[in-house]
Amino acid sequence: MPPTTPGPKRSRARTLIPLAVAGWLVLEIWLLTLVAGAAGGLTVLALLIAGAVLGGAVIKRAGRRAFRNLTETLQRQQESGGRPDPSAAAPRSGEGNGLLMLGGLLILLPGLLSDVAGLLLLAPPVRSLLGRYAERSLERRMRRADPGSLGDAFQQARIHRPDGKVVQGEVIREDGTQARPYGGADGDGGPRPPLTR
Repeated sequence: MPPTTPGPKRSRARTLIPLAVAGWLVLEIWLLTLVAGAAGGLTVLALLIAGAVLGGAVIKRAGRRAFRNLTETLQRQQESGGRPDPSAAAPRSGEGNGLLMLGGLLILLPGLLSDVAGLLLLAPPVRSLLGRYAERSLERRMRRADPGSLGDAFQQARIHRPDGKVVQGEVIREDGTQARPYGGADGDGGPRPPLTR
């Protein structure tokens, strides 16, 4: 009988996230029944409707801000001839739109705990704190990523600087040979392929 090879090890997050979601749902239902028993079913219904209206309004506002920031960025790039302008900073109002949308979505979901979490995300200090934490966590994960993985692709995408400069480098193939360089400033190779189509 051939030895059986163990399958891929299930990560801890893939095990804990479904359990956490199930626990969250049970807790939300339990809290709604407690409030319905203490204040009545109409109060719970009014809370759910108010949460849906407020969550929809927050998502709509955050979406408008994100669209406005995108159009302003595109207009600035067209005015500068399509090249990114390093002196023009991105609008500060664009920061936290994703977390603002997440807060609106949590308020929109039926449940008291999700409403509290969504209302916390509406506070600018909480959004900026979570945004900085998420950025640092993403950078740490990208630094630890294996070559050829999705994290490596994100790391390679970050090499292109916002001022339009390209970091010089060389390609080493798996067989150990170097790829022929494309024409650079000294013109030692053929024409460069287009970066975008």
